[in-house]
Amino acid sequence: MNKRIALICLFGLFLLLDPPSAGAQAGPEGASREWAVWTSGGYAVTGGQSGDGVWNLGARYGLILTSPHGSGFLRGQLEYGVDVLPVWLIVQRNNTAYGGSVDPFAFKWIFTSPAKVKPYVILEGGTLFTNTKVPEFASQINFTTAAGLGAHFLLNHKNISAEVRFQHISNAGMTAYNPGINTVQVRLGFGAFFRRE
Repeated sequence: MNKRIALICLFGLFLLLDPPSAGAQAGPEGASREWAVWTSGGYAVTGGQSGDGVWNLGARYGLILTSPHGSGFLRGQLEYGVDVLPVWLIVQRNNTAYGGSVDPFAFKWIFTSPAKVKPYVILEGGTLFTNTKVPEFASQINFTTAAGLGAHFLLNHKNISAEVRFQHISNAGMTAYNPGINTVQVRLGFGAFFRRE
């Protein structure tokens, strides 16, 4: 199982670093899609089961839905994305949970200025599956919702991203015991936008 996960991650990284079609560019203006790989980690804060540590690794495929809209510092464009996270670790008080998740709803507003740094805000949600109950004594199936603030730092044809995010993990009342986990995470990524063809 671990070999399969490693192969999937390596294949995704290969596609990102050497995409099958030309047209990679640093920024979102004039782009139609985004590919990215990233990792994030952080700790649980108050408002649920506290003291837990989280780490995950994932990839995103995003579609740029609009050209730049708005005026002033709010001018930007909307991206819809899907995140696949094949690797999740949640370090709890009595055990460590391993799992994976899919976030089919990721909406990102990418601000158009300044030129070399593209700030963004993101809202996303999905489902997390783990080998043991998360939070402890709750459920192996949970739902995740997140909000983040980050930026793409543009290079020649690629970009590096950094993001601070708040993520809530909860089983939405599927079990009577549902304390949830509220985490603050830092996410670092590497990606590229691709031109319309």
